[in-house]
Formats: sequence, structure tokens, C-alpha cells
Amino acid sequence: MTSLIIQLATAEDTERLGQDLALALVKGDLVTLSGDLGAGKSTLARGLIRTIADDGAYEVPSPTFTIVQSYPELRLPISHVDLYRLSSSEEIDELGLDEALEDGAVLVEWPERADDALGKPTIRINLLNDGDGRKAEIEGEAASLARLQRSLSIRTFLGRAGYATADRRYLLGDASARGYETVDTGCVRPLILMNSPYNPGGPILRDGKTYMQIAHLSQSVTAFVAINQLLRSNGFYVPQIMSDDLDNGFLLLENLGSEGILDADGAPIVERYEASVRLLARMHERSWARDIEVAKDHSHHVHDFDRDAMMIEVELLSDWYVRRMSGRPLTPEQKDEYVGAWDMVFSQLISSEKSLVQRDFHSPNILWRSEATGMDRIGLIDFQDAMIGPSAYDVASLVLDARVTIDPALQKHLLDAYIEERRSRDTLFNEAAFLQAFSIMAAQRNAKILGIFVRLDERDGKPYYLKHLPRIQTYLASALVHPSLKPVREWCEKMGILSLELQ
Repeated sequence: MTSLIIQLATAEDTERLGQDLALALVKGDLVTLSGDLGAGKSTLARGLIRTIADDGAYEVPSPTFTIVQSYPELRLPISHVDLYRLSSSEEIDELGLDEALEDGAVLVEWPERADDALGKPTIRINLLNDGDGRKAEIEGEAASLARLQRSLSIRTFLGRAGYATADRRYLLGDASARGYETVDTGCVRPLILMNSPYNPGGPILRDGKTYMQIAHLSQSVTAFVAINQLLRSNGFYVPQIMSDDLDNGFLLLENLGSEGILDADGAPIVERYEASVRLLARMHERSWARDIEVAKDHSHHVHDFDRDAMMIEVELLSDWYVRRMSGRPLTPEQKDEYVGAWDMVFSQLISSEKSLVQRDFHSPNILWRSEATGMDRIGLIDFQDAMIGPSAYDVASLVLDARVTIDPALQKHLLDAYIEERRSRDTLFNEAAFLQAFSIMAAQRNAKILGIFVRLDERDGKPYYLKHLPRIQTYLASALVHPSLKPVREWCEKMGILSLELQ
């Protein structure tokens, strides 16, 4: 087992250790707390549970008499166990801890009372008096302890930024390996902590490259910082970077708030969608640098959205979605026909207008800044995978928003607003060429998303995204109507892809 020692000068330090531990826990973690009476076990447990509850005043009663205190309603369900009054280790089986570990994490005080009946902890903490304070001796399984060590590294990073004692809270984890927290620094809005460890990219797929390398996905926070600088220097509102650790993948960011472009019922706010699509029109007037120096030994190249990147993405549909929907994989001949159809479609993009493609320009990544004016009303996030590609891509991403239904009338309104904005500032704007590229990029993007959402369910255990499939199927079908998509449309019709239902 790997181990570490942490000095805890005060009770507040012990509670903060619970906070840091809470942000490292995952379903299935069994954490044991050992130490004499008054050593701080309950203090640490309270800090942990309140952090997961996202409530600094959350009531955490002692489980001394109940033995198990359960919190099934929390983001990560917690069972807090105190075995001090356990009369026999044989009673362990009656506590239901195995079931609790299937759904959440278990925190056990006085684990020595269980002898060997408790099972092997993933993290073992021993609290000891040390002079005027305490120290925590921590051992654990390698994977669990690595998560805790990364959480502790975040605390060190915050200390260097001047926020060593700030309260941390889970904000979200997205469909990637990135995670986000809020950091309460005493300001009106907490700051945002981006936790984005270097991503090596998975297995080699072809030509000595991983999927991430072929698709030009960012592997480190350097890309986020670079595109942040690029957008800011061109007059677009992005979060200010308050502090960074590029080597370890930590960023402390301005909080742009939680007001988006959807109303309280999750429906599009037309004014805000229109402002966003007009912002894209302004963005597509610009010329964009391709190589950005971020810091010493840290630079970023903005790749082309090339044929290989487009193809590896649409192959997500053939490799994941089709297999899930039909119950069987494509034959090699069917796969070759699919790739050939897309090749014919992509060849039509050679002369299309190119600009910065943010890649996921849709409702989750657009924040509405009602206190601002003009383009500054729109705050941009999640742009680290930006490339140079057909301008129409981000327009398609917004107009056919993967997370919310945009009805055909609103789709037309938004396209008309974009075209109007472009025409008003560029008499040479080619509407027909744009609409062709829009249809191709809409089909490409929605084919990719269908595959990604199935993959998130099957590979990553994230079924949440499956609820969006019917909407995205509809978007894909509508995009395939354009004459430029005929090869792909005919392949889909031949295979019956658009009429399949989820298996």
C-alpha cells in the first residue's frame, strides 16, 4: 500500500481534510477512520459529509447509538458507521454495507472492532495526537490514494494562489475526464476550479495515433489557456484565469455565473440564442492565429478540422450507435461503404469558408451576462478543443442544440439572423455555400453525437445521455435532406439506420 502523512494543526485543518477527501471519493470507496477518543474522527467525518451535501451547516449526527447513519439523498450516497458499540464482528453482515458500497461510499469509525469482517478498505486513515495538533497517517489502494493525492494537490495549488483555507465544493464532471469545483474566496461569486489532468488519449487506433490525436482533442489545460487568450484578444468574453498550474492541470477561473440561454423550464430563450448566433457571425469575420505561446515550454497549435478528424468522429455512429440500435456490428463491406459515402460528402467542403470552430457551441457552454452589453453579454466556456474548420460547424452546433429541442421555426429564425449579420458586414458572403456546409456539418456533428452518447452509456457507465438520442436522430434526419448529403442519406436508408429504435 502507498501511504502519506498530513499535519493537522487545528480542528479546522481536520475538517478541511474531510473536505479534500470528500472530493476524491467515488462509488465503492470504503474509508476507515482510526484513532483515540477525541482524535478528530467525527470532525473529519463532518467535513466530508457536509462537503458532499454542499451545505456547511448540514446536520451530521453521531452514529454512535444508531451504528449506521445513512445519507442516501446526497450526490454521492454516504453511510457513516460507528462500530464502537458493536458487540460482535458477526453483526457486520447485518449492517448492509455491501449494498451501501454498490450505490455510494462508506465511512467507518472504530474499524478495529470489526476484526476482519469489514472487508479491505480502499482508504485507511489513522488520526494521532502530535504535539499541540494532530497528524493523519493515510494508506490506501493505489487508485484511491491517487485520487486523494490529486485532491490534496488542488489544496496546495489553492494555497499558492492565496486561498489555502477556502471551502471547496463539487460543481460538475462532464463527459470528459475533466472535473470542476467551486472555491469560496469570500467574493460575491466563488471561483471555478478546473481539474484537468493530462490525458494520454487511450489506445492507438491508426497511423500510430489515438482517437484524441486523430480528432484533435485537447490533452492538457494548455489548450484551454491558449484558446482563452485567443478569444479574449479578439474581443470575446471568456473567464479570466486567476491562477494556473499547467504542469499539473489546474486552473482557477472567474465564475461567469449560472444564467444561460434557456428559461426555467429548459426551453430556448429566443433573444439569447439569436445574440449567440450573431456573435458567431462576428467571430467568423476574424482571422485567427494558429500557434499560441502560453508560457515558457507551453505552446499550443490550433489544428485543422481535417478529413481524418471528421471521419474518426462519424465512425462513432458506425461503431457504437449502429451496433447498439441493430444489435450487430457492421460487416467490413458495410463499413467501407459508410466511409466512402462520407468521403464523397467531405470532399465538398474543400472550398468552404474556414474559421475558428469552438466545437461545442451550444446551451451548456454559453452563459448569459445580463449585467453586460453587446457581445460581452455572452460568456464562452469549454472551447479547449477548438480547431480551424468550416464556419458553419458552430452554427450547426447551436441551431441544432444537442441538449434542447430547437423547433424548425426557431432553426430558420436563427439561420436567417446569422445570414443577415454576415451580409450586413460582408457583401461577398456566399449564402448557398454556407447552407451547404451547414447541412454537412450538422449531419457530421449529429452522427458523431449519436455514437458518443451510446459510448458514454456502454463504455463509461453514463446512461444519462441516452435520453437525448431521439432529438439527435431527428436533427440528423433533417440534415440528410440536403442534396449534398445524398451518399450518406442513401447508405442510411439502405441500412434502415434512421428507423431503428434503442435496443
